[in-house]
Amino acid sequence: MAHHPSASKSSGIYLYGRHPVTLALRNPRRRIFEMWMMKGALEGIKIPDTIPLHWVSREQLEALVGQDATHQGVVARCAPLPSYKLDTLIQNSKTVDTMLVVLLDQVSDPHNIGAILRSATAFQAAAVIVPEAGAPDESGVLAKSASGALELTPLIRVPNLVRAMETLKKADFWCLGMDGHADDILSHHQLPNKCALVMGSEGSGMRRLTAECCDYMTKLPMNTEIESLNVSNACAIALYEWYRQKKIP
Repeated sequence: MAHHPSASKSSGIYLYGRHPVTLALRNPRRRIFEMWMMKGALEGIKIPDTIPLHWVSREQLEALVGQDATHQGVVARCAPLPSYKLDTLIQNSKTVDTMLVVLLDQVSDPHNIGAILRSATAFQAAAVIVPEAGAPDESGVLAKSASGALELTPLIRVPNLVRAMETLKKADFWCLGMDGHADDILSHHQLPNKCALVMGSEGSGMRRLTAECCDYMTKLPMNTEIESLNVSNACAIALYEWYRQKKIP
């Protein structure tokens, strides 16, 4: 049943925007507590009767998620997604010949992680892996930047990134680090069928132990007058190169 309350915050994650909320509704792993919506915001999208729906004004939505949020007339209060374990990914990798995962070291901006999730989904990466310390929590900003990909590609949090890399290596993954100072160019390599693509932050890059754990380092060919690309842009190009080489259907 629809209600007309004043919008006040309760606990949970507030997802907003048509695409993130629509995909959250379709995700059986996502628990949605309640929704706020302006008339016509999700026209044609079935909302289960079990989810309380509040018809509200733009001002009431802005009270929930802020004036700068591109909410497109819809907000959903949700539980965080259940955690996805690295062990599950490893087990799944044993049943396929090709798999790509992305590991992010010192990447803390939720906009960047969201954009990387979106590219990972587009080029069929199996997961994005981040350390528990330093990576942002699941949030509306991250989900909106991912444009729904948070519901489609697992975001795995691990206690230690290097140990996760070592676990992936034991499962026949090659760890490929991206570094603008590397000698080799990405497209000059025949990329491995099971690839762990390791990206560092734009400023400080990846930590020493992370870099030392990579099997080899490579870079994108770039105009030397530009120091670096945004990490999400560089990741998208690297993902596409693997996707192109493997001719993933």
